[in-house]
Amino acid sequence: MEYFVTAIISYLLGTINAAYFIGKAHGFDIRERGSHNAGASNIKVNFGWGAAAFTCLCDMFKAIVAVKLCTYLYPDNEIIPFLAGAMAVIGHIFPFYMGFRGGKGFASYLGMLIALDWKFALVAMATTAVVSLITNYIVAGTLMVMVMSPIYFFCSGANTVGVIIVSCLSLLIIWKHRINIRRIIKHEEMVIFDRNKKKDQNDNGQQDQ
Repeated sequence: MEYFVTAIISYLLGTINAAYFIGKAHGFDIRERGSHNAGASNIKVNFGWGAAAFTCLCDMFKAIVAVKLCTYLYPDNEIIPFLAGAMAVIGHIFPFYMGFRGGKGFASYLGMLIALDWKFALVAMATTAVVSLITNYIVAGTLMVMVMSPIYFFCSGANTVGVIIVSCLSLLIIWKHRINIRRIIKHEEMVIFDRNKKKDQNDNGQQDQ
């Protein structure tokens, strides 16, 4: 029964999609614009960094709440924190009232990591930033964390079922980013810094002199 209650509570918390509600507040479905994704990255495209940061924090917070709340309800079960975090992420990706078409789940995944092991979460966030800046692709940092997390929990001696849950969740998020991976291979993925644009501006500036 405790697994069922945890799954329902965490899933429902996860379905609270800030990006979707921000779009609706402005009279449209965020999934019909930009990258067609109900997440912080698409909010950034449509509303700027401030709204994107707010969306990201909301997505992280709901996963943290799910893990902490369910751990409080069932403190003696080592599987509950992992299940709660995973179901919050799944709720974000597959919200029932959005036709099961939500976001890609990375921010909520980070929220789960914060609740499970905040020190590792800091490492994961730093890794995301460094890898993304080096490669010029945000998704590259995301994928690195998806690989790191199951390995970390396995090596740290976490509950075996918990490690399996994190591993399956990581595979799901990688699958959700499959289109981004294809775009990177084809050099069509959105970059953080458009170096070619900057180069063109410099070339034009030199020609004007």
